[in-house]
Amino acid sequence: MIIQKSENPRISSFDPNNFSFGNTFIDHMVICEFEDGKWGEVKLVPYGPLPFSPAMMGVNYGQACFEGMKAYKDKDGEVFLFRPEKNFERINKSAARLAIPEITREMFIDGLKALVNLDRAWIPQGEGMSLYIRPLIFATEEALKAKISSKYMFAIVATPAKSYYTEPVSVKISDFYSRAASGGVGSAKAAGNYAASFYPTQLANEEGYEQIIWTDDATHEYFEESGTMNVFVRINDTIYTPPTSEKILDGITRDSFIQLAKKRGIELKVEPVSVKQVVEAHKDGSLKEVWGVGTAVVTSVFKALGYKGEKLQLPLLSLEESFALSLQKDLVDIQTNNAEDTFGWRVLVKNEILETV
Repeated sequence: MIIQKSENPRISSFDPNNFSFGNTFIDHMVICEFEDGKWGEVKLVPYGPLPFSPAMMGVNYGQACFEGMKAYKDKDGEVFLFRPEKNFERINKSAARLAIPEITREMFIDGLKALVNLDRAWIPQGEGMSLYIRPLIFATEEALKAKISSKYMFAIVATPAKSYYTEPVSVKISDFYSRAASGGVGSAKAAGNYAASFYPTQLANEEGYEQIIWTDDATHEYFEESGTMNVFVRINDTIYTPPTSEKILDGITRDSFIQLAKKRGIELKVEPVSVKQVVEAHKDGSLKEVWGVGTAVVTSVFKALGYKGEKLQLPLLSLEESFALSLQKDLVDIQTNNAEDTFGWRVLVKNEILETV
């Protein structure tokens, strides 16, 4: 790995109590280029703009995918990644679906650890605080041709993070727009999936909803995801979540919630969740909770569901009553080293001196 440390680090001006998530970037980034049929050497360099042409194929034809993950700092200043192997596996699944060359484990895992180690001072401590990390791959060949690119860049950038949603949100159940279609790229973290979601979400915002629950493209009768999150429904004391598919992202936070629920002895069913089932459960009082999970948000509790012009209010439960909040606490305690990690999910990032090459 080639390491070039910043000569003008900005960490001294970083205020962990006053920063903008997603717009504040750490001092360094990882980059690696693919050309002539192979990946080159991984470079850890100062964060900054890169020279690209407007004819870059990733911009014009959408060959781009990414991951979202976090690093956490515990009370003693130790730094941990959370299930990075799962992110490595998933970015390569996304890459394969988009005809992008797969990356190596060394590029991904070693690049992550080196970046997080070098910029560990950027990781804020405290409840809800973390470093959000964005590994991504995109086509860089300069060509206006609808074909598979011959050049790519793999990069890792990161931004300090705080709690995403602090209050319960209202969501609209979509009866027209869908996030993904059968045979499409819904199971990949393709950049275009997110672009396509913005307009329907904007329409929902104008109606007073913060997010959307996406339904299936064929009938709009079944829950799929919510916004950029996987979705869970609690009816009485049973949790339901839709099975992953070619249309539903295999969320790492989703999988973690499933395993934590099983550890608690909560009944959980991975099966199709129908809109009708949820609406009827609301009417008879058995619908206790609906929530979304994802890396950035961890857990977003829903206070109301909008459907066919009605707003179905949901009870707001305490930590002791809520499955969503108690499972969130279990997860965050593992991520931040406040609880024993019986699953082996937490990965220590050693504090080592990186020599400039």
